[in-house]
Amino acid sequence: MKRDSEEAVADCGTKRSGILLVERKYFTFAEPPHEMVLDSGARLGPITLAYETLGELNEDRSNAILVLHAFSGDSHVAGYLRENDERPGWWDNMVGPGKPVDTDRYFVICSNILGSCMGSTGPSSINPRTGRPYGLSFPMVTIRDMVRAQKHLIDHLGISRIMCLIGGSVGGMQVLRWCTDYPEMVVSAIPLATTTRHSAQAIAFNEVARQAIMADPDWKGGDYYDGPGPRHGLAVARMIGHVTYLSDEAMREKFGRRLQSRRSLSYDFGGDFQVESYLRHQGEKFVDRFDANSVLYITKAADYFDLEAGNGSSLINEALARVSFLVISFTSDWLYPTYQARNLVSVLKKNGSDVSFCEIEAPWGHDAFLLPNPHLDDLISGFLDRIYNEHCGQ
Repeated sequence: MKRDSEEAVADCGTKRSGILLVERKYFTFAEPPHEMVLDSGARLGPITLAYETLGELNEDRSNAILVLHAFSGDSHVAGYLRENDERPGWWDNMVGPGKPVDTDRYFVICSNILGSCMGSTGPSSINPRTGRPYGLSFPMVTIRDMVRAQKHLIDHLGISRIMCLIGGSVGGMQVLRWCTDYPEMVVSAIPLATTTRHSAQAIAFNEVARQAIMADPDWKGGDYYDGPGPRHGLAVARMIGHVTYLSDEAMREKFGRRLQSRRSLSYDFGGDFQVESYLRHQGEKFVDRFDANSVLYITKAADYFDLEAGNGSSLINEALARVSFLVISFTSDWLYPTYQARNLVSVLKKNGSDVSFCEIEAPWGHDAFLLPNPHLDDLISGFLDRIYNEHCGQ
């Protein structure tokens, strides 16, 4: 599936019938015997990454922005894949013509992460050696492995320097890993609602979610692809995760203790409250679009992520002094609280990096970075405008 970089960056989003249409592309590399070596020491190949692009590269290829998605996201960051799609990409309020990440000005790339199930190679992919899905024979991957695979894609596109990396949550972890592993390729970075390493609480929630999946009898040790799969366990795992994405204020405002459809309590386990119905709905939707084994692998990769190992040696790097940072946290995010963002800012300043920091007042919890917010729009558009004028506007 390899294509030359000129073809790969063509057809980067067209406007039809008043909407922006984008095309999902695929890049395959690491063909045996040249498999990619993972942090675990395992070798993996071939590897396919699904990706989408919007906008056009300028003449000197200096206007590229790489958007890194969160845990259950995909490459479809903005626009529509088909004219009859009901919903656009997951960050359509932020990315597109005339928007804060302006695709009339910037060339935007978003790829699905390694280990996922949204077009890139992961545990649900066919193992070419057996002709069956990998399941748990898929090797453990890390955030660094995901970034290492993205680096192959960026090289394929003929881009030697990235104007800006942008990502929230697990996407923010990828932003930071890019900066520490390939600082010479990075002009600027915007990590949002993220951390340098998981707290014990974050690891605990992920472990409860994993155990919910693995306790489902239909999980079958990860080899469930010929049957229904662990639908109940996966739905419960999503419900657990979704609680961590919200905040007490958001849940109180949205649901309170309001009943779903009855005027009085049912005195059974059918689900009396609106919040119960909401979480069950979120779990049911997730089951239809995501692979349970991918949840296991991606949550474990997030738990393994640690830029503070070795007394922060991964972040104490003179090369990072040349990278400009905009670090953003949200007041109601209790999954990755603001103190973790402040720790990141403190370490980056020790490098002499150009660092701006803002804690945005928002009631919606961890998911606030995905929701429309004029303050967030202004911060990102203003930062990108400065970086573009300083590095690409000549």
